[in-house]
Amino acid sequence: MAQPSASPAARVRAAAAEAVHAVERGRALDDVLESLAGTVPRDQRGLLGELAYGTCRWYFRLKPVAEQLLRKPLKARDRVLLPLILVGLYQLLYTRVPAHAAVAETVAASRVLGKPAASGLVNGVLRRFQRESASLLALADEDPAGRFAFPGWLLGAIQAAWPDRWEAVLTGSNARPPMTIRVNLSRGSRADYAAELADAGFAASPVAGVASALVLEHALPVDRLPGFFEGRVSVQDSAAQIAAHLLAARKGDRVLDACAAPGGKTGHIAETAPGLAELVALDVDPRRLERVSENLERLGVTARIVAADAAAPGDAPWAEHLFQRILLDAPCSATGVIRRHPDIKMLRRASDIDALVKKQRQMLEALWPRLAPGGILLYCTCSVLQEENAMQVERFTAGRPDAVVATIDLPFGRLSGPGWQVLPGEGGADGFFYALLEKRPA
Repeated sequence: MAQPSASPAARVRAAAAEAVHAVERGRALDDVLESLAGTVPRDQRGLLGELAYGTCRWYFRLKPVAEQLLRKPLKARDRVLLPLILVGLYQLLYTRVPAHAAVAETVAASRVLGKPAASGLVNGVLRRFQRESASLLALADEDPAGRFAFPGWLLGAIQAAWPDRWEAVLTGSNARPPMTIRVNLSRGSRADYAAELADAGFAASPVAGVASALVLEHALPVDRLPGFFEGRVSVQDSAAQIAAHLLAARKGDRVLDACAAPGGKTGHIAETAPGLAELVALDVDPRRLERVSENLERLGVTARIVAADAAAPGDAPWAEHLFQRILLDAPCSATGVIRRHPDIKMLRRASDIDALVKKQRQMLEALWPRLAPGGILLYCTCSVLQEENAMQVERFTAGRPDAVVATIDLPFGRLSGPGWQVLPGEGGADGFFYALLEKRPA
């Protein structure tokens, strides 16, 4: 984008189109938006996120509509125009942007993208949608994939996993997520922090069954959260906060967080269990471990940070001692957190699932020998697919007499085989699966 004379409104729409186009080509939306932040005025970055996230959220509903509106396929060099049209459709359907402004600024964005000859095409497509929206949407909605804005393979997988609740899963996945925070209970009570928020003009409500969680009535920048930089509060979904409470580490325990980055759960473990003999934060990606260090420093807690693959501990020095507690927040399809990361619907492929299931099993097999007799391994994913969750744990524990499944009972969600499944939106939380495995002494 090289037209500094363009209006900020046109530039932000062009940036949103570029972001969606990058996701189409396999890049994660968060990374793309970070790289594009400098191309729009600071006060427009919120709108950039709204347009990019929203268009990705409804991509599989908007795309069939756009294809009906385009009389012939776009040339390869003009493919960025499809995301631009989708950004325009998103504004007309899902935002309060006045229709005339949405159309005009999206048309202007075609020039920012270096496609001035396409401005008439973009204008004609969006204005035709305004005239024919009812029939075009009805046609798109005939297919559940269009109606729920999910790729067909993933919609089918969720239907198979949750035949009685698949519509609720999809609806919850398309909802806007709340901003949930974790109060550092070692530094003060949740009630006191909620009162402090209220004094600052920010309303928040507690999450039943998650002692550290508060949901803000309105999202706000972290630098406006009282005590954020002093480690008194963190941003973390309530489902993710459950992990440290279930793990229940005790003073004197050796604890391993086997897939630690970016460090939210590591920090929570340190908050809830002072006096640990050792806390090891392990991750295969050294760059992501930098985030772990930053988060722990902000919280004022420490851990031994190690770059290594949890699927192959071997004789690594970090594994020379057995652990009383192991958290395996396994790499997964992330189908439970689509409401926060809607680009997952565009990035994930059906062929990814088998590889993820294999990796999860390798990690379970490799870490189980590192668990001390009488210890607990908490297996969790942010997935809603049975292959990664209940079926994975069932396969692992079958024929393994030293693995005992412990009971989990939370105020939201449900039993799912040997574990507990929270579906997206239940209790205001993201979708998560948990299974507690106790190691029976020999």
